[in-house]
Amino acid sequence: MIVDHLIEQACERAQSSDFGPDGWREGLEVLVESMNREASLNELGEGVNALRLTENLVSRLEIEKCFKAHPEIADEVVDRPVFGLGLPRTGSTALSFLLALDDRRRTLRSWEAGEPTPPPEAATQHADPRIDKAHTEITVINEMFPDFVGMLPQSATGPQECLLLMALDFRSQLFEATARVPTYSRWLAACDMESTYRYHRRVLQLLQWHCPPNKWWLKTPAHIQHLDALAKVYPDAEFIVTHRDVVKVLPSVCALMSALSSPLTDDPDPRHFGRLTTGQWEEGLRTLIAFRDGGREDRFHDVHFADMQRDPIGTVERLYRSLGIELPEPTRSLMADWWRTNSEDRAGARRYDPAEFGLDPADLRRRFGFYTDRFGITEEN
Repeated sequence: MIVDHLIEQACERAQSSDFGPDGWREGLEVLVESMNREASLNELGEGVNALRLTENLVSRLEIEKCFKAHPEIADEVVDRPVFGLGLPRTGSTALSFLLALDDRRRTLRSWEAGEPTPPPEAATQHADPRIDKAHTEITVINEMFPDFVGMLPQSATGPQECLLLMALDFRSQLFEATARVPTYSRWLAACDMESTYRYHRRVLQLLQWHCPPNKWWLKTPAHIQHLDALAKVYPDAEFIVTHRDVVKVLPSVCALMSALSSPLTDDPDPRHFGRLTTGQWEEGLRTLIAFRDGGREDRFHDVHFADMQRDPIGTVERLYRSLGIELPEPTRSLMADWWRTNSEDRAGARRYDPAEFGLDPADLRRRFGFYTDRFGITEEN
């Protein structure tokens, strides 16, 4: 892949060369160089990743067209967003689907996250043609990555992670899930993320412009690694932290990343994901604790996986009380119905072998003892 070729293709498709605020190109260049040198992509992998990067560039161009035509979009206020974060594979996706049933707040839906323009309209949002397109894309993804099927709830109209919006600035863990890119991973861990969150807010302004409300439920576990930058851009944000036994979390994360990356490479390396995720999430949790200890504890609301499994609706009710929000009975009933149909504790839940990814449970318990002790994490069998 050649960066200039990707940019040329995007500009030709969008008939524009205005990518908006500067800073995006550095991440793209580091990522492409890392993919070219380290990822051992096969033909499918090169095609999938080149297409994704081009689509991200086109999305930026189309977003900037909207802002140029309607500068008033920049006046939109994103009011007290609530960010879900913490370790992945902690029930955070299921929780995000439950919260999305409360229509008093906005969620980032899959169909609009993948294609933010044209900005959605309130009157036509439930019949937007991008919904059918997103349904088709989910089918294609499941065919391309068969081991991924069933690992996460999927819905064209359901909530999507902020990683897709962060990818528009080419600073996102999304790219690490489909390619072995250690140089990019090191750069991402150390880079300044403020521009990424400013662009993230820019996209939210566009999405809520003609499709309110302006209060958002948002979610991606990786936010714990960049809380200082996030808080600069969203000073009134609150945070939901989901918790689970790390010995269950990390093998599941590695299995998910392996399922998404293995079809795209001639040299799959499951142990790479073990090394990456262990270091990444240990550092992220230490960052989370330091941030909370900096006088911000009152902005955090904790949800434990064990509580969600034992009493999901009661746990959500307690979360709402902690947030100072009333949970209406009709919404509560919708949540209970969703959980009965989609519960993660259903029979046949997958188990993963830590050794496949070079992980040792005893070592994980030692390394993450600071986390389990701080939050009283329950060990799972």
